[in-house]
Amino acid sequence: MKKIILITLMVAGLAAFKCNTTRHISGKVYGSSDKLPIPGASVRVEGVNAGTVTNANGAYTIDLPDGKENLVFSYIGYQSKTIKVGKADTLNVYLDASNAALNEVVVTGYTTQRKKDVLGDATVADALKQAPSVSADQSLAGQAAGITIVPQAAPGNASKTYIRGIVSSSQFKSVSPMSGTYNSQGYSNQASANDESYKPITENGFYTAKDNPLSTFSVDVDAASYSNVRRFINNGQLPPADAVRVEEMINYFKYDLSGPTNNDPVAIHGELSSAPWNSKHLLLRVALKARTINMDKLPPSNLVFLLDVSGSMGEPNKLPLVKSAMKMLVDQLRPQDRVAIVVYSGEAGLKLASTPGNEKTKIKDAIDELQAGGSTAGGAGIKLAYKIARENYKFGGNNRIIMATDGDFNVGDSSDGDMETLITRERSSNVPITIMGFGMGNYKDSKMETLADKGNGNYAYIDNITEARKTLITEYGGTMFTVAKDVKLQVEFNPAKVQAYRLVGYEDRLLAKEDFNNDAKDAGDMGSGHTVTAFYEIVPVGVNDDYSNSVDPLKYQKPATATAAATSSPYSDELMTIKFRYKQPGSDQSKMSMVTVKNRPVSFNSTSADFRFASAVAEFGMLLRGSEFKQGSSFGQAITIAKAAKGNDEDGYRSEFVRLVESARSLAGDDQLLSKE
Repeated sequence: MKKIILITLMVAGLAAFKCNTTRHISGKVYGSSDKLPIPGASVRVEGVNAGTVTNANGAYTIDLPDGKENLVFSYIGYQSKTIKVGKADTLNVYLDASNAALNEVVVTGYTTQRKKDVLGDATVADALKQAPSVSADQSLAGQAAGITIVPQAAPGNASKTYIRGIVSSSQFKSVSPMSGTYNSQGYSNQASANDESYKPITENGFYTAKDNPLSTFSVDVDAASYSNVRRFINNGQLPPADAVRVEEMINYFKYDLSGPTNNDPVAIHGELSSAPWNSKHLLLRVALKARTINMDKLPPSNLVFLLDVSGSMGEPNKLPLVKSAMKMLVDQLRPQDRVAIVVYSGEAGLKLASTPGNEKTKIKDAIDELQAGGSTAGGAGIKLAYKIARENYKFGGNNRIIMATDGDFNVGDSSDGDMETLITRERSSNVPITIMGFGMGNYKDSKMETLADKGNGNYAYIDNITEARKTLITEYGGTMFTVAKDVKLQVEFNPAKVQAYRLVGYEDRLLAKEDFNNDAKDAGDMGSGHTVTAFYEIVPVGVNDDYSNSVDPLKYQKPATATAAATSSPYSDELMTIKFRYKQPGSDQSKMSMVTVKNRPVSFNSTSADFRFASAVAEFGMLLRGSEFKQGSSFGQAITIAKAAKGNDEDGYRSEFVRLVESARSLAGDDQLLSKE
């Protein structure tokens, strides 16, 4: 009898062992032409509804079940490749570019269609009406980008691919033939990018240094525009012009700057060269680096998670992604930190009272219980979050609200103006607010930018879990801990050397010259380790172009000529003076520093890699905006400059940028400059 039992146990054990033969396969996905890693590429097991996507470095890890031996690799703009896994557990893959240009891809349901690609082609609309449902195993590379591709050719348009709906790689369900936004109840949300809102941007122009010698603005550490632009391009569309805030694209990237060497919270740097899009012009980089606080010396935190659980958040790339992101942040909390959870849909409520950071299971359980449904009382949620933050305020600590939403408020205070009034009133509690935007289709960027700007906070757009990790883990200190508040810059140009100048970006951060010395005037904050870059394009004296507008001579004034100023001024070799004003986090009085910049530009190729890479990002931003000041800009030039200035690129973000510009060039149809049409 004992032998029988023993044999039975051995057989069961061997059977269990045999069943547990899943292999862990890892590797990287590259483009075959440029050998650059492909972030966001889809990797799935053939015949199984299981898959993953590559990270920012193009790396992946996937479990290969027993009996399965093929992996399918795909990405928008590349040919799908099915590879049989050999004996090795490491598999690197090179994808070939697709023969079909990206501008042949038609996207419906969540982004703005280009008229020449969609509205002008009636067969496209007809095909979309007639297209059949698509099951999970028919989906292709769009899984990685959060969309489903319908490989159904329209009559007379066999080369075109139709993309509809939004799903995630973890929820492959059948897609109905209607265009719209997918949620857990089906295609009930007929949203498009026309339902997204962006603040209109009036681009900064050139000012003459003689008439306007001072340029004043508030710093901006937000990076939401870049990841939002990336979402559009990865989904096969160029972004709306007003979604492109050039300064946020530049400041998405980490730059190698030295921090302050004294007790100041911020160090300032300057670098001067020629502008790559106009060699007759100069390009000045003004760069700031905030002091980095060691993690073990960070003050205790009083955090309030303000989470939107309304019906519009029911889509896979919204509340499920919010929950994953918040749980990652919970893992960073210490016992001395505390967190409360406020939620809102039709009304606001307290989901979790302020709880110590070491009670992670309790906090995560509360997050896991959240479900989407109802209308969106965002204003009521903000008011309750500030109330809870004040009740648990830590003097000398880090007090902050972290709001996660798509911004689509529809109950109570809901307009952009309502939000500005509300947040301006609430910020007197000295609790900054971090805004994290999620989703697409009904996304309200204008509202969330207002909340962050007026609430002394920062703003990030979370399009995937990798971006959530970057914001909440890699850049944890900069996102959560302020080291300098109300940071302002004022540049005085020397009219003897500068004919005209233009600030690239920062349109919604401009200040009156009197605001620089006014400590009551609100400005942007900088967090631990933050870097900020601003570019000025400068027309030197003596250069003839269309940007130095002149006026008739004044009748009652005889202003000194630039030549006279140059010969009489003791500062004749100075191009400009940069003033920098800030407040310590616990102070209401500002301090000021200044540096001068000599008229000694270096050649563009002699500048730092950071200068060249940031200028490529600025050039790309101007192209996407269809800027009237893009001059000699081109996608090809931005790609060439960025490739040569990638530097260390440990996280792969600069390589991802190169690929993004390449995709945008394909979407534009050629390397011709975009227009504002």
